Amino acid sequence: MADYINIRGQNIEVVASDPANPTIGQIWYNSTSNTLKGQIYQPAGWATGGNQTSFRTMQAGAGTQTAAVAFGGYNFTTSTNFNTTEEYDGATWTSSGTLGTARREMGGAGTQTAAVGFGGRIPPDSALTEEYNGSTWTSSGTLGTARGYVGDAGTQTTALAFGGESIPAGASTLTEEYNGATWTSSGAMPVAKYGMGSCGTQTAALSGGGATPITAITMEYNGATWTTNPASMNSARYNLGGAGTQTAALFFGGEPPTEFTKVESWDGISWSINPATLTSSGGAFTYGVGISTSALSFSGTEGYLSGATEEYIGAGPVTKTITAS
Repeated sequence: MADYINIRGQNIEVVASDPANPTIGQIWYNSTSNTLKGQIYQPAGWATGGNQTSFRTMQAGAGTQTAAVAFGGYNFTTSTNFNTTEEYDGATWTSSGTLGTARREMGGAGTQTAAVGFGGRIPPDSALTEEYNGSTWTSSGTLGTARGYVGDAGTQTTALAFGGESIPAGASTLTEEYNGATWTSSGAMPVAKYGMGSCGTQTAALSGGGATPITAITMEYNGATWTTNPASMNSARYNLGGAGTQTAALFFGGEPPTEFTKVESWDGISWSINPATLTSSGGAFTYGVGISTSALSFSGTEGYLSGATEEYIGAGPVTKTITAS
């Protein structure tokens, strides 16, 4: 009679390092870490990350899911603006150098070690720009028009600020491009908006949702002009977070309260419903960094300050350690 191993299953290999391209269902023993591992298909979803050290909302940020920076913000229970900066390593937040001017509702762009923050509200509305090098902030050229709740995209030396709100003028159509030193006006948005979800680059940006009125509209920027895409988001909302690129984005949270945990993904053609966030890392005033399959959500509020952080992992193959439980 044939041995069982010859008619079903596969050998469990003993390897010093995990395979470079494992297949779904493959199992191996890593002799270096002394762990049994396997490759599975994991559906998309959110996982809880480490809480921020100071609880606040209306923050801005930059970077990736495992190397993010968050700055500014507001505590509505004490009516206090923050100049706080925190860095995230994929597990915990650590305090870093403070902003030159405490403010909220800023825009942000760049990486954890080369970020830029701009605009916001003190009050009054702010046109200030500050650059971050991974430890300290330095003042730079001011926006042409002071405003808060701006849409943002790009890098520290090629940033984009668009829309926003100024008091008492209201929602804005303005677009400004940053070259690392100064801001220059560019093509206006077709519709005045603030608090929209946003992501992308200076020459390929995406905007979704926003106010006022509360909208589900989608707009795309090509480095000179904005175009309204006929595909709107599935639900109208504002003060939401965004991550990704113009053709592969993830937008989440926002308000009114019916939208607090809602998530939608964009493939450059249409919006699709995705798994909801777990807690108030979504909610109103949430901020997002990263890409559409590996995003970070923080700063959100559902009427209380929690400091919650959530990490989004897109559907696909993933390596898991197999334990007795």
